[in-house]
Amino acid sequence: MDGIINAPQRPQLSGQAFGRRSLNGNTLRTPNRTIGDFKRTEGYHLANNSVGPQQNPHGRRVDSQPTMASSLQNTLPGSKEYEEKHRRGRKARASKHEGRDWKKIRKYSLRGGLVALALVLLVGGFLFTKGYFKLHKVFKGGGSAAALNSNVDPALLKGEGDGRVNILLLGRGGEGHDGADLTDTILVASIDPVNYKTALVSLPRDTWVTTPSGSSKINAVFAYAKQKAQSKGSNKKDAEEAGVKAIESEVKEVLGVPIHYYSMVDFKAFRDAVDTVGGVDINVTAETAVTERLWDSTIRKAYTLDVKPGMQHFDGQRALFYARSRHTSPRGDFDRAERQRLLIESLSKKVSSAGTYTNPVKINQLMDNFGDHVTTDMSIDDAILLLKLGKKIGGNFESIDLASAANPLVRTGMISGQSVVLPTAGQGNYGDIQAFVRSKLKDGYILKENADIGVLNGTVSPGLATEKADQLRTYGYNVGTVADAPTSDYEKTVIVDLTKGKKPYTKNYLEKRFGVKTTTKLPDTTIKPGSASFVIILGRNETIDR
Repeated sequence: MDGIINAPQRPQLSGQAFGRRSLNGNTLRTPNRTIGDFKRTEGYHLANNSVGPQQNPHGRRVDSQPTMASSLQNTLPGSKEYEEKHRRGRKARASKHEGRDWKKIRKYSLRGGLVALALVLLVGGFLFTKGYFKLHKVFKGGGSAAALNSNVDPALLKGEGDGRVNILLLGRGGEGHDGADLTDTILVASIDPVNYKTALVSLPRDTWVTTPSGSSKINAVFAYAKQKAQSKGSNKKDAEEAGVKAIESEVKEVLGVPIHYYSMVDFKAFRDAVDTVGGVDINVTAETAVTERLWDSTIRKAYTLDVKPGMQHFDGQRALFYARSRHTSPRGDFDRAERQRLLIESLSKKVSSAGTYTNPVKINQLMDNFGDHVTTDMSIDDAILLLKLGKKIGGNFESIDLASAANPLVRTGMISGQSVVLPTAGQGNYGDIQAFVRSKLKDGYILKENADIGVLNGTVSPGLATEKADQLRTYGYNVGTVADAPTSDYEKTVIVDLTKGKKPYTKNYLEKRFGVKTTTKLPDTTIKPGSASFVIILGRNETIDR
């Protein structure tokens, strides 16, 4: 505003020159304005009181030249013209100030809005970046479960059980604790995404297993495999993956179900997670009540755990000791496993509640807690799908106990001076355990299609049809007719699909189980299928490994 200002170029009259007059006497305008040109709209205006022959001072056309008296009269205070003139002046000044105020308001509002936007982007960007790195630190990926996706292609399901999502949950002490890599908590969370059900099954930490490296309690499998990998030069990440792979293999061997993902949590993450969500509440029964004095290695002092029957609230520390206590429990490790299932169920409900996963502060705190103390082979996308699934399932958990009084599938014993847990059927004999667990963790697609299946013995081997029918039932199949085929000369098993492809998941599972493709026509017209959707005629190939 204080320098030389270039005005728009105006067309010049022919023969004009800077500072000269034209032939008609009019003063020529210069093409540029300089300092002191106060006829700019921003500058001071000299009043022009000259009155033309056909215009009064207010710019109104008149028919004749006004007299001096009338002109003077019109300028006196109190006259109509005077008041009108000043009214217009006040209005113009007010309008001008109003415009300036509004511009000022808009200017500062815009600045404030930009500052607020910058803060939002800054904070949001920080949280996004923080969340991105922390989430990717926890959710490493590598696992997979086809059943997490809707409208799953049956061909992607490898066998019965793949219609569920099975997550191996491992709890270890972590740094600063004795036996930091011993997985004293071993559970499988099994989710049915088709029928919206969830079950928890515990594997006692003292279960005696035989691995390629030797025999030990199952809680030491991860630690031994990790230590062995490190001794061969593996870094910490690869060594831990070797440990996870080893314990996954043993859990599958004992329980007889596929493992799709794992998640490992140490004491600190568990305690902090419980505190972050405001603690958990459990309706403690007489069987799950406990009193024990334990050593707190974190604060290096004793801790007295006293949990009586009734509704009890647990903060992080109390929950941790409730999950670890076992020495004063009648069933020892079996009672501890039951308490761990109760805590996992309660914590899962609390984390998936609207008050947690919609609260950015709590989510941020959980990320901080989990960042260095939780590992999993889920991807972020898998975790989001599981969260959505968890909202649909709600709190419907089934707790599966391998040592219940009604059906004790495991027992305690002694090996090499150690107290261990063994299958009731005998060391290394997991058949009964597997059948029981499969019957509890039935494939969601098998349950949904609920196909009627007839099993016929097409061999001379007695009892073959009954044996296979009982096995199919443990996987959740609805087996109806069990009988002998009209003839016993079938070399290879035949599966007849009488639904014409209307039950694709059952068809897929049966084909993979028996290693044959289905047909749509019965090989013998004397066979009466009744209401069966599938008819299985067993051949001699089924007796080879019998």
